[in-house]
Amino acid sequence: MRIRANVKHMNIFQCLSSETRIRVLELLADKPRSVGELANELGVSSAIMTRHITMLEEAGLINCTGIPGKRGLKKECSLKETEISISLKKEERLKEFYTISIPVGQYISYEIQPTCGLASVDGYIGLCDDQRYFSSPERVKASILWFQSGFVEYCIPGYIVTSRTIHSIEISLEICSEYPSFKEDWPSDIYFYINGVFIGYWTSPGDFGEKRGIYTPEWWRATQYGLLKIIKITKDGTCLDGMRLSDVTLEELNIQSGKDIIFRISSPADAKNPGGVNIFGKGFGNYDQDIEVRIEYE
Repeated sequence: MRIRANVKHMNIFQCLSSETRIRVLELLADKPRSVGELANELGVSSAIMTRHITMLEEAGLINCTGIPGKRGLKKECSLKETEISISLKKEERLKEFYTISIPVGQYISYEIQPTCGLASVDGYIGLCDDQRYFSSPERVKASILWFQSGFVEYCIPGYIVTSRTIHSIEISLEICSEYPSFKEDWPSDIYFYINGVFIGYWTSPGDFGEKRGIYTPEWWRATQYGLLKIIKITKDGTCLDGMRLSDVTLEELNIQSGKDIIFRISSPADAKNPGGVNIFGKGFGNYDQDIEVRIEYE
């Protein structure tokens, strides 16, 4: 959420001026809670907590839904906004942006060769090195996937692609090379495409497994983590981690209002360094995230 510092948004500023309401937001950042649970944790009555919740809901900071309880419906609260940006410059024209998180197992197309496989935080999905399991309905639960060569494609849904002029598209993901078990010194050229347009490649230095990943489950004994890479495409070109990757601009990507955007991650068998790919999602690696997409508009 991006707002200007003006009286139009006084309800938001009033919400943020209360210690109790700030503590409510802190608790909801951890997980959804009922009004009763919030009242108990903060040591106030349910009536007082209800008034705080009403203000936060009216300000658009939280969502409240009715769920079955022991004595009928109870109100469960969850965060609606995870970020608020305030502009103090009246003349500044605020940019609009949309974000979406795509689980690593929710690819829409693939062509891959072993070594390959998928796993959730609880265990393997199907058999390792059998690419047929990449078609399993269970793939949507995957928190890590890997393949030696080929590609996977993800869909950035068209409902976040508006008719306004796009300022930038930013994609962040945790990736590394792929080697049986792992090999720290194993370079791999990983290629990226948007809507079929090659936007550049990055050479991963290795398949990291000597040090345990921060979020990687204890039962996992292979690749532990990757490196967080941030791809950003603007009207001036494409960058990776702030460094120029290619001259491909937004104009060349054939992005249309309301149309899906297709993002491909590839490890070509004929690349100079055909070292495969590991893609990490929530519950694996050093960054507790899936494939994060942010589209910013003028």
